[in-house]
Amino acid sequence: MIVDDEDNMRNLIHTYLKRAGYTCIEAKDGMEALELLNHEKPDMLIIDIMMPYIDGFTLLEEIRNYQQMNTPAIFLTAKGDGEDKVKGLKLGGDDYIVKPFNPAELLARMEAIFRRTRKDLMESNVETFGPLQMDLQGRVATVQGRKLALTQKEFDLLLFLAKNKGKVFTRSQLLDQIWGPSYEGSERTVDTHIKTIRLKLKDHGHLVETVWGLGYKFEVEH
Repeated sequence: MIVDDEDNMRNLIHTYLKRAGYTCIEAKDGMEALELLNHEKPDMLIIDIMMPYIDGFTLLEEIRNYQQMNTPAIFLTAKGDGEDKVKGLKLGGDDYIVKPFNPAELLARMEAIFRRTRKDLMESNVETFGPLQMDLQGRVATVQGRKLALTQKEFDLLLFLAKNKGKVFTRSQLLDQIWGPSYEGSERTVDTHIKTIRLKLKDHGHLVETVWGLGYKFEVEH
């Protein structure tokens, strides 16, 4: 469940998590979140702090103390003060991320929390894309059984393209998804990572295709 009063922020988080395989529900404030929790049982809460009616701190306090729910929760907020972070964690938050943030980091922190709290969700988390297999828990990629020595960003980039096989992404879109909207580096960063991924894929480098004039896509031959 994504709880944030900013439509654009909810849409950004929802889009990224959906592409990573998650199903999301949304609430625009703490009051709506409490109403949804009467009949929805999410596996994770992503909560903004500064919201109308019921702020994020009050929301989690209500969830923990009165509804007796232990659902893992991550505060995702513009409030970067150290005291706020301590308060959020003491109220029962499992993590605290300050905006602007890297969507890939949010996903990694969610998975880290699931590994601690919901082993049943993480036991079978290997996805197959043609000859490529990606273990989301161990963050290990193999191609026909051969392990690929990928960096964190290479793994995230390859996984994102594979999950969206057949869809073309521009360099700018890939920068936003993998490096985050606040990244100020060159689009050549994407080209460099794609080149390295292909070298590591060796005979399967063709899985990541260049669409001239547009960008890149992942394609599995039938």
